Amino acid sequence: MALDQQSVLEALKVVTDPDLHRDIVSLGFVKNVRISGGEVSFTVELTTPACPVKDQMRDQARAAVQRLPGVTRVDVEMTASVRSAVSPDAGKQGVPGVKNVIAVGAGKGGVGKTTVAVNLALALARAGSRVGLIDGDIYGPNVPIMLGIKTQLTTDGKKIIPAEKYGLQVISMGFLTEDDAPIIWRGPMLHGALQQFFREVAWKDLDYLVIDLPPGTGDVALSLSQTVPVAGSIVVTTPQRVSLADTRRAVAMYRKLNITPIGVIENMSYFVCPSCSHESDIFGRGGGEQMAADLSIPFVGRIPIYQPIREGSDSGVPILISEPDSPAARAFIAAAEQTAAQVSIASYKTPTIPLTVVR
Repeated sequence: MALDQQSVLEALKVVTDPDLHRDIVSLGFVKNVRISGGEVSFTVELTTPACPVKDQMRDQARAAVQRLPGVTRVDVEMTASVRSAVSPDAGKQGVPGVKNVIAVGAGKGGVGKTTVAVNLALALARAGSRVGLIDGDIYGPNVPIMLGIKTQLTTDGKKIIPAEKYGLQVISMGFLTEDDAPIIWRGPMLHGALQQFFREVAWKDLDYLVIDLPPGTGDVALSLSQTVPVAGSIVVTTPQRVSLADTRRAVAMYRKLNITPIGVIENMSYFVCPSCSHESDIFGRGGGEQMAADLSIPFVGRIPIYQPIREGSDSGVPILISEPDSPAARAFIAAAEQTAAQVSIASYKTPTIPLTVVR
């Protein structure tokens, strides 16, 4: 068999994306095949930089081509181009400069939802994605504290310029009020603020815009569903029964609002003793995973109780920044990879929309 582009592509058909269940050739991932004598090089363009099996697919692709007669060397370049997982619904326009909106919510307070949202956003950015973060908890805007941001927002004459920290573009009501000032607003005012966060902020070329929702089943989630197309929601719970009951209500709300739940994260899942490494299930065990199975939602991560997570949230240096190689940080990274995978899966179920670039 002559060594040519077609033979290389045929060989690569044995490499399958484990999430999309199709080979990388039919998915259009293989690009720029070049052959020089026995040397073959090509690019594999994935749907997210946070792909959890990127290295495995690279090695499989290299091995598949290496088996062709006459091949002496194989160079594989791995890149990514994030697809949009939604098409605009009637009356809802996409957010300029944003490919995918991911909502992070919870059925009740106190489950660490904002901590999860912040660290998920940081993990996606750490993988190479362009990420923004909206603090949608209007009444309790804690994202500025967790990221250590104290700033006055500016404009370019047309739109608000988001704050930037740790590679994230960030907007929060906390940038617009005094630290101790309460937000005493009715529903229409909340809707207006959320509209501003989406429409009047100069988001720049974002792959993912994470929105930290307030707990419960109230106005902000309803406004979100009416305002923009959402790629999906991540629901945060803890293992105990009370949290799980409220989480089920939150899932039911998202489904009624056509915001597809794409993942459950169990926070405060277990405690590892720093002295003896014994694992203690303080809030129970396995409740979040079982609930996800019962509701047919992917279970995307289990986050341990770890004191530096709390300390980092209080000091403005999240665990992804202070201890990026710790088991807790790796748990957030794994959850972010699974979240990105679910967005990629969703992107092949709906027509994609072009990114509107903000300049």
